[in-house]
Amino acid sequence: MKFFALRGCAMSKLTLSMVVKNESHRYLSKALLQHRDWIDEAVIIDDGSTDNTSEICEELLSGIPLHLIRNPESRFANEVQLRKQQWEATVQTNPEWILNLDGDELLEDQFAHQVRDLLSHCEQDAIYFRLYDMWSETSYRDDAYWSAHHYYRPFLIRYKPDFPYLWKETPQHCGRFPATINQFSYLCHPARIKHFGWAKPEDRIEKYERYMRLDPNAQYGWKEQYDSILDEHPNLVTWEE
Repeated sequence: MKFFALRGCAMSKLTLSMVVKNESHRYLSKALLQHRDWIDEAVIIDDGSTDNTSEICEELLSGIPLHLIRNPESRFANEVQLRKQQWEATVQTNPEWILNLDGDELLEDQFAHQVRDLLSHCEQDAIYFRLYDMWSETSYRDDAYWSAHHYYRPFLIRYKPDFPYLWKETPQHCGRFPATINQFSYLCHPARIKHFGWAKPEDRIEKYERYMRLDPNAQYGWKEQYDSILDEHPNLVTWEE
């Protein structure tokens, strides 16, 4: 495992790639306002929104090249097809670096001051971060079922046109990138990602019901984790900047 280091190199284009749906009263506005200052381009799939999510994207990313695709109906029931659509739309823009975040994921503020130096580091082809599942605006969950923040995972990769990109072909939990990018050389960056997808009780209920509908036998996920979503007394840790 290699950790963050700097070397002088030419500036690289950074493309934000994102899937969103019905985000108008959630975290999308905050995420886009945070990211727009240091991205060069954006590719966003609006996966069947029935609110003004697309208009928010257009308004808040005004002045930045934006490729916005509107799916008339959601494709999330077969997530791998949705992620493939996102990937193909992104690589068609001839990206250099791809940052793949969802509309409820925010890199902490320090990253804005580090990203250009980071992308000038030319040796590795993937940047790994830790993701924290926020269970409120100020606390994240930390227990046997919710421990993603203990591990580094890829969110930012250099696009290599001739590389064989192959997917984990499952309708749920297929990953946000093709599975074969795990072969990329990588470094680990200390900036953390806040994931607010579980931060509100109504979001947890909606996600639990969705998993029960799409993966009732936990064929693609972890049944005990699904059941733990509605735990009334989870172990929470206060977020510290």
